[in-house]
Amino acid sequence: MNFRHLTYRLMQVYVAVIRTGSVSQAARQLHLTQPTVSQQLRRLQDAVGEPLVEMRQGGVVPTEAGRELYRACQDVIGRFDDFRDHLSALRGGERGRFSIALVSTAQYVLPRLLGPFSQAHPQVEVDVHIGNRQQMLARFERQDDDIYVFSHPPSLEHALAARFMRNPLVIVGPSGHPAAHATAPVSIASLLGERFLLRESGSATRMLFDGWLQERGLSLGATMHIASNEAIRVGVASGLGLALLSEHVLPKGYPGLVKLPVEGLPIQSHWQFIISRERRLPHAALSFLRFAEQNLEDCVEPEWLHNDVGGLLGQILSDEAGN
Repeated sequence: MNFRHLTYRLMQVYVAVIRTGSVSQAARQLHLTQPTVSQQLRRLQDAVGEPLVEMRQGGVVPTEAGRELYRACQDVIGRFDDFRDHLSALRGGERGRFSIALVSTAQYVLPRLLGPFSQAHPQVEVDVHIGNRQQMLARFERQDDDIYVFSHPPSLEHALAARFMRNPLVIVGPSGHPAAHATAPVSIASLLGERFLLRESGSATRMLFDGWLQERGLSLGATMHIASNEAIRVGVASGLGLALLSEHVLPKGYPGLVKLPVEGLPIQSHWQFIISRERRLPHAALSFLRFAEQNLEDCVEPEWLHNDVGGLLGQILSDEAGN
């Protein structure tokens, strides 16, 4: 490999191509022409001496050598970005940028922290990405972001996690559902004859519900898959079926909905910050985690609070000291 030909610009181009999965999208993002990006890719491949990408129907994907180069390029670019941010801080202001990715249900809770943080650190730019669990796991695997928010973290050795907020899951039905007026909690078995409105397979709520039912030797009957929590809420209120939802998804007063008193519920889960041990966090991301650790009590109601962020920060600092 001829390192003299491996320039910073080539690394930027390569990271953009792998992240977008498209030469044309990378060209638009970098304000270059498509032929220029293709030429840069060829120059990089010649410098490395190994095939770096493959063209598939879904777009551009890295080879095994390409994946390792992508990680190395991310690290180099991240370190230069961190150095730039450090220089900005030395010149008299809190500046920087970080990226946070969250599963869609977390969009109901994270603004409680991001809003106050942004007010306290107006020069810090935050890129927020929202999607379903599978999309966020793919972003985590590619290390596209600095911080991730899951209610059920990826079971990977290189992931660090910290709980910061309770996320109880309850069953809701339409207003006037007979079970709402029961004098004692009802059994889940008595409700399984009704249709359940569910998120896609692989969502954390769905996995926790399936596991909870299996522990009781039960399974769902009629189901309907719906892509968003908002649509599920509307469907339940319209009498389309029942649903298991995070309490954070429910609007105040539950208009059109009622929380059903079911034995064994709520299912207890937690919102968690996740980071990869293989990615060095920029100062801005560390600043956000410190802010969360110090200000959760002011941003979150006491019944939801579960602050383990200090332990995560300790692990991050320990890892950095060992490298």
